[in-house]
Amino acid sequence: MTIIEKVKKNTEVALIKNVAKTEGVAPCEIIRGIADGTIVIPKNRKRRIKKPCAIGKGLRTKINANIGTSLDIPSIDGELRKLKVSEKFGADTIMDLSTSKNLKNVRKEILENSNIPLGTVPIYEIAVLGAKKYGGVENIPESFFIDVIERQAKEGVDFFTIHAGVTQKTLQALKSSDRIMGIVSRGGAILMEWMLKNSKENPLYKQFDEIIGIAKEFDITLSLGDGMRPGAVIDATDEPQIEELLVLGALQKKAFRSGVQVIIEGPGHVPINQIKTNVELEKAICNGAPFYVLGPIVTDIAPGYDHITSAIGGALAASYGADFLCYVTPAEHLRLPSIEDVKEGVIASKIAAHAADIAKNAPGAIERDIEISKDRFWRNWEKQFNLAIDPEKCREYRKSSSPKIKDVCTMCSEYCSLKISERCLTSKGKLRRT
Repeated sequence: MTIIEKVKKNTEVALIKNVAKTEGVAPCEIIRGIADGTIVIPKNRKRRIKKPCAIGKGLRTKINANIGTSLDIPSIDGELRKLKVSEKFGADTIMDLSTSKNLKNVRKEILENSNIPLGTVPIYEIAVLGAKKYGGVENIPESFFIDVIERQAKEGVDFFTIHAGVTQKTLQALKSSDRIMGIVSRGGAILMEWMLKNSKENPLYKQFDEIIGIAKEFDITLSLGDGMRPGAVIDATDEPQIEELLVLGALQKKAFRSGVQVIIEGPGHVPINQIKTNVELEKAICNGAPFYVLGPIVTDIAPGYDHITSAIGGALAASYGADFLCYVTPAEHLRLPSIEDVKEGVIASKIAAHAADIAKNAPGAIERDIEISKDRFWRNWEKQFNLAIDPEKCREYRKSSSPKIKDVCTMCSEYCSLKISERCLTSKGKLRRT
């Protein structure tokens, strides 16, 4: 049985108790969310995960970090270091987006070394291996799509991005639209090429029942990919994007009825004033399924700083109800991210998620802010650092101050507002050290 089937039959699941404890909620809340499709727990039944997580309504906003090799940089060692950095700074899940030639070995290493759920985008391996085996992407047989997905399922992958919403109908909407960026999803573009050259329907859409069968057998969560996501803010919320979302809503219902957990992926590049609408549309069209957004990036003019543009969008999207943020690094649009880029991306996304959790009254969110504020007032430096998202950077900055400064910082020195407040207010009994 899948986890959906188990909760509907009131079968006790230890996994639910574990994630409920981590979230600070009652197990019945997780059970209720899984039963109605608004919460998922990505976990392949074959895999043991040290830090499983629940994603969805009423829970802490989760973040994902993408890693993976490329044809230009095929080394696995660097990607494993990125994995560890991602885990260290708070990523809840990891995705392997590798497109190098040694895909199976890369995935094996990441699976063996990851303490958090692992996702993949099977169309990448389908394209890389299929083009080599059959002499081009357009020559890949439909059966090969299923073969790759099944093989990855057997290896232990916890969730799949499946671009089943790129259909002949959505491609027609794209062709008749005024988009300036076309398809920016790598998976969506690969499928478009296959479909146009073969004049056939998307194999992932056509064979969705088979994909459901594989997901059900291994209890894999399907993350329905947004192949039509906008890659420019001017393209946001257009006909191709909405046409695909309608397809994803229908596919979510089909998979969920079969006992398969589903996440919906979303944009992309979206101006601030359209973020709320995008979240509300996904929730309405896709039956309240957890919403997984890339950013969203709120302006196109900041290459090199897109961890910031996406954190702005991510904080807003999550505050409006998005459940899962895919990080964006400073290297977005420019290169394969370095280890430092990954760190910056994870931290920026983590800040966005936490800011949204305060707005959503997520369990335990505001308490951390209260504690660090108390320690900041009393200049309890080490306690502050331990509560910070990046304790190492705090210590480094503090250490770089003048060694003569013990209590305050070099910004205000003897004119420290906190010391003045302490001196004036504690004498009147207004404040006391905690």
